Amino acid sequence: MPFPRGLLPTAAVLAAAVAVAGCSTPSTPDSGRDKSQLTLADAYEPESLNPLLGYGEEGVSKIFDGLLTYRADRTLEPALAAEPPQPSADGRSWTVKLRKDVRFHDGSTFGAEDVVATYRAALDPAYASTVRSGLSMISKVEQVDPLTVRFDLAHPYAPFGHKLVLGVLPSEALAKPEPQDRSPMGTKPVGTGPFRLAEWRKGERMVLEANDSYWHGTPKIRKVNVVFAVDDNTRAQRMRGGEFDGGPLPPNLAKTFEGLDGYRVVTHKSADYRTVVMPTANPVTGDKAMRLALNLAMNRQGMIDALLGGKGAPASTLIPQALPEFVEPSAQFRYDRAEAERTLEAAGWVKGADGVRARDGQRAKFSLLYPAGDNVRKDLAQAFASDAKAVGVEVVLEGLGWEAIEPRMGNDALVLGGGNPLDPDLKSYPLLHSSYAANGFNNPGSYRNAEVDAALEAGRRTTDPAQRVVAYKQFQRAYVADPGMVFLTFLDHTYVVREGWTGYQEVVEPHTHGFTWGPWWNLQDWAPRR
Repeated sequence: MPFPRGLLPTAAVLAAAVAVAGCSTPSTPDSGRDKSQLTLADAYEPESLNPLLGYGEEGVSKIFDGLLTYRADRTLEPALAAEPPQPSADGRSWTVKLRKDVRFHDGSTFGAEDVVATYRAALDPAYASTVRSGLSMISKVEQVDPLTVRFDLAHPYAPFGHKLVLGVLPSEALAKPEPQDRSPMGTKPVGTGPFRLAEWRKGERMVLEANDSYWHGTPKIRKVNVVFAVDDNTRAQRMRGGEFDGGPLPPNLAKTFEGLDGYRVVTHKSADYRTVVMPTANPVTGDKAMRLALNLAMNRQGMIDALLGGKGAPASTLIPQALPEFVEPSAQFRYDRAEAERTLEAAGWVKGADGVRARDGQRAKFSLLYPAGDNVRKDLAQAFASDAKAVGVEVVLEGLGWEAIEPRMGNDALVLGGGNPLDPDLKSYPLLHSSYAANGFNNPGSYRNAEVDAALEAGRRTTDPAQRVVAYKQFQRAYVADPGMVFLTFLDHTYVVREGWTGYQEVVEPHTHGFTWGPWWNLQDWAPRR
């Protein structure tokens, strides 16, 4: 069956791929290069390097360590903790023993006081930490002795270990209770991680140098230059010209590097969803039947094949295949345009002479916002609008900067990204629980469903693995009966990597990628190939 018009690859994407493929052959990868250094391209520049403002929230920041970190299989292992944390029998208290002889980049000694100061600052409104809401289960953090910390919880919280990957700051940096956007830790961070920040030219590049005193051993990669190159096509051209040792590229551009000597294309599966938020305050998107119909109207596999070169998987909820035990097979929307139309008709949305539906004088028309510089979100927005039009719904696309998007998120639809493969609670609860309604990018559409809330609460408060599976499958069934969004796809992340180093390990990624995750998630373990 042919693709709907909006699902055909855009002329711009095809032209860009042809243009990049026609560039000159890249310079020989090993000619005169110092392989103790890497120069990497990144499509995104962080606003801050402060963990309390969300930097390295999934535990691989390079500059900071948490108490725990991740292995390649995404299981947790000790980092600043000396051994796995010990929960109490009732799950209401966790005790963490700390490593000895760890130092911060400035030479100061790491100890329990730093862990306590970091988590207390994260919880104290005076510090205005953006990670505060995600730590609401913590009721108290106390120093037991110089190398032991105890966390007391307000209720049992099954995935608490994942909250211990937060980067730890020196207590001296947190002595003054003030909003963290004023803290020098945002631009001059001091951590215990394998690399330290040497330079940051905003809008241009960041330079990291190896931490010779790193507790886990001095990294063999001595220097990392991270160049911020936002435009996909320009990034591909500069990489082909030999400027970069690697970087992220959309699938259609990454494919042009396949077979080139000295390069390889790396594809990582991910839990990184793209969804269309349907605000409940909007007279069109707030209608349950409209949300259900648009979920049925989406040709998700067609979008993946035409726009992503097959690099992705259909999404109906935010539970990814990377967490297979939690996936509910019945909670998947089929592509059924006829059923979408019947759903709209039954709800009173009737087609007019121009093909657009209306109900009680309200046209089935709404705006869909997306960040203007994001080609993937733009293409998905166009495909969404095309499929919506086919069932009589008019979608007006607006590519804007985030400063213009954020004030409108409560009323206008938005192409939103997020997700991680670590535990279902970590994204499901803040994205869809009613207590997070209108909390920034957490539940921006103010979705509320009592059955969803109850299942999400059960999933996080029980420590029994089987009961957690039951709770999250019930959450998905309740959600697809009353969807608050139109999930479209889980993206594969594609990268071009220059040969010449050992240490690469494949990993399933969260929404966060590029330099922090990506092929370089374990860069401290890399070494030049001899």
